[in-house]
Amino acid sequence: MSEGIDLKELKRRMDGAITAYKSDIASLRTGRASANVLDPVQVEAYGSRVPLNQVANISVPEPRMLSVSVWDKGMVGAVERGIRESNLGLNPIIDGQNLRIPLPELNEERRRSLVKVAHDYAEKAKVAIRHVRRDGMDDLKKAEKDGSIGQDLSRAQSEKVQKMTDETISDVDRLLAEKEREIMQV
Repeated sequence: MSEGIDLKELKRRMDGAITAYKSDIASLRTGRASANVLDPVQVEAYGSRVPLNQVANISVPEPRMLSVSVWDKGMVGAVERGIRESNLGLNPIIDGQNLRIPLPELNEERRRSLVKVAHDYAEKAKVAIRHVRRDGMDDLKKAEKDGSIGQDLSRAQSEKVQKMTDETISDVDRLLAEKEREIMQV
């Protein structure tokens, strides 16, 4: 008889879903400036499309302003074009090799749509976590059917997997509630 399934591996995969979710919601724009807002921006550079952070530094000098310092002076126009075409609703102001990007005030409708996007991201994370749980439960059933673990161990581990799943999903809900408060804060 073996010791059952690898609970640490399941926990690692569930934590991976949380990490991906945190990354997704970090790119959502709230009332405050965050360098993560520009994460999805792609720039035409040297014959290919590259992420903005590979051609410039992004900083937050003021609560409602982003600053982008382009490394190559010839890339300033391409960076500006990339930001305008990213559908983020941002209008950069060129200042030499730097771009200043004032963040407009979010209206109520835009805030509500951002909350919906955050909920969609949360649902994707929960689905990923449930897939991990399903994989674990399938492995337990298979091991029990093969006779490599007993019924008692299988039941005990399935309860642990369910508890781990519930805790991870509650973490997603907590992060979602925090992000929702942050977005709706005027």
